[in-house]
Amino acid sequence: MSHKNSNNLQDLQYFGEYGGVNPSISDASTYTFISAKTMFDTFEGNTEGCYLYSRHSSPSNLYLGEALAALEGTESANVTASGMGAITAVILQLCNAGDHIISSRTIYGGTYAFMKNFLIKFGIKTTFLDITDLDAVAAAITPNTKMIYCESVSNPLLEVADISALSCIAKKNELPLVVDNTFSPLTISPAKLGADIVIHSLTKFINGTSDCVAGVVCGTTEFCLSLKDVNNGAGMLLGSTLDSLRAASILKNMRTLHIRMKKHSENAQFLAEKFEKDGLRVVYPGLLTHSGHLIMKGQMNPEYGYGGLLTMDVGNLDNANALMELMQERKLGYLAVSLGFYKTLFSAPGSSTSSEIPLEEQEKMGLGNGLIRFSIGLDDDIQRTYLLMKKCLEDLNILSIKNIKP
Repeated sequence: MSHKNSNNLQDLQYFGEYGGVNPSISDASTYTFISAKTMFDTFEGNTEGCYLYSRHSSPSNLYLGEALAALEGTESANVTASGMGAITAVILQLCNAGDHIISSRTIYGGTYAFMKNFLIKFGIKTTFLDITDLDAVAAAITPNTKMIYCESVSNPLLEVADISALSCIAKKNELPLVVDNTFSPLTISPAKLGADIVIHSLTKFINGTSDCVAGVVCGTTEFCLSLKDVNNGAGMLLGSTLDSLRAASILKNMRTLHIRMKKHSENAQFLAEKFEKDGLRVVYPGLLTHSGHLIMKGQMNPEYGYGGLLTMDVGNLDNANALMELMQERKLGYLAVSLGFYKTLFSAPGSSTSSEIPLEEQEKMGLGNGLIRFSIGLDDDIQRTYLLMKKCLEDLNILSIKNIKP
């Protein structure tokens, strides 16, 4: 199972219009027809291989979609102009006014805000719970529940969802399981574990160069076509269309994803083990002390490691800010949101990517204001990186026991 994804991806080959080794980029927003009837048929979705308008589809976006479907092992995939474009389209396609969603309590702040603050306008309610508590998930299902939503590895607390177990609960209740796999491409294959729909923010690891914003929905052909329906498809009507030039760029970057994920994971594992040994409060799924370690080990594709994200709690926000500023000054990475870049990125989620979550709820889920989320880069000499990071911690007296113990 663990090799199928990369093999599917590896076998994809497209010739460009003039025989190029990269597919030609469709640099057009609209397409011409010889026959007026063909235009009508295409608008109705009845003509295979014809293009009408780039918000509907374009060759460049379809190439990228095919590669992403191969990556996740699904029948099809639709690319979008952002990760939120993918998330919102899926939710609005599956839910109507008065419906109910079960969601993990620790998810990306934008997803949380959409579910809690925006969907309520339509009477769509969300129950946020500890996704690792399977009994709580099952107990939360109501006659109006329309989906179970989670992240494979949650943002920012790195909780690990038991996708196979959640899939059993979902299937027993005839509900779709929607999984955001942004933190763990290749590392985890949700569709093979029973997820019905897999979402990514392509902005992160899959693109890997922090130069674009994009998303994808991977699922059945039927569901992907429903998203693009001209009459009631949420993907079509919300208009979150990815530009062809960006689609072509992401497709090229995907070809190194397997190499990058291995290195991100290798470096993160090294740093997590070192800093835990130093007495710091480190959370990383590859550590034996992580509450979801065994679940992660049981559902991951081992050759890609435990992922490139780790968190460290340095006690308070002042410590966190001082450490991040010093690490940036010493060229260890960037004080920036997002992840998957070649350089390490670090931020304090409570005041950035999870700031949409109210403080009292952050406290309930264990998101302290001294928590730093690290997206570990592709550093060639990770031992050197560790020593430089440790020097930053020492210079700020953050390694002292009184600052790091609860």
